[in-house]
Amino acid sequence: MPGEAKWFPAKKTIEWKSGCKTLVFSADEPDRFRGPQHHKFWADELAAWQYEEAWDQAMFGLRLGSNPQAMVTTTPKPTKLVKDLAKDQSTHLTKGVTYDNRGNLAKRFFDTIIKKYEGTRLGRQELMAEILEDNPNALWRRAQIELCRLPKGTVFEQLELRRVVTAIDPAVTAKSDSDETAWVTAGATWDWPPKFVVLAEDGGILKPHEWTERSLAQHRRFGGDRVVGEVNNGGDMVEAVLRSQEMGFAYKAVHASRGKAARAEPVAGLYEQGRVLHLGSLAKMEDEMCDFDPTIPPEKQRSPNRMDALVWAIWELAELGKPEPVESEHEHQEEVHISSALDELEMRLG
Repeated sequence: MPGEAKWFPAKKTIEWKSGCKTLVFSADEPDRFRGPQHHKFWADELAAWQYEEAWDQAMFGLRLGSNPQAMVTTTPKPTKLVKDLAKDQSTHLTKGVTYDNRGNLAKRFFDTIIKKYEGTRLGRQELMAEILEDNPNALWRRAQIELCRLPKGTVFEQLELRRVVTAIDPAVTAKSDSDETAWVTAGATWDWPPKFVVLAEDGGILKPHEWTERSLAQHRRFGGDRVVGEVNNGGDMVEAVLRSQEMGFAYKAVHASRGKAARAEPVAGLYEQGRVLHLGSLAKMEDEMCDFDPTIPPEKQRSPNRMDALVWAIWELAELGKPEPVESEHEHQEEVHISSALDELEMRLG
């Protein structure tokens, strides 16, 4: 009701007429949860939180009163944290399906979005609130991705990366039923053979000036040295709209001459080898990775734009130059060994 609460942006606090206070935090800043204590805690869209330690820190502060409680509202994506909470005996689990809210939703929404996803795996998750296990035909498994995740508390500044790139998979329209424009930033380590660290992903149904601004901001945040843009749909427009926002960055256009599965399979192989690591949870991209079924015709499945951007980023990073020539016999033997490893990697990605 009007007058019941007042929002103080500087303090990120809601003060209620009763005297109660609500502190508001972003899950993208786990350290902000350290210290504050509370009686109740509400976590929204927990499955999309990048840093699980944000949940851990919030729970450490849930210690006031005789019955401290946490409430979670989220899409039931099968992340480890969501599945663990659902199985916990102290969790009271309730579900609601999209059809329960039909009276408050536009008819066009049901005629387009709902009918499009009815009967699909994505529909079972998004519409029917089911926690799904892995698709047996997918190229990636969630348990496999968990093994590739960097330890809790790892931050970008601790990583020693040789290169960092941002790959963009652009959409040509920004209508309600358009594909998303997606981008992924990843880096290559100094190890040999190198490992690849996926640092961040983002996207949405956005106009060109919106996705250029946001993707380049992410690129700057991680000190990237090159932007990679898929030009199958946008052609020269992709570079043009990026340059309209900013000029001082290296750019490379890539063109998909093979299908998504053919491009993705070598990258999935690198995951199996433990060569690709994730910094935190990259929920939307990981959903697309684990949902992409190469046995389903492209026209019958949702376009995995974030997965595409991931694949382009890893392909770019894997094309590292050969080491400089060395003089000693011992170093020469190491050079031959490294060159052989690189040749094997190029064959895998070729």
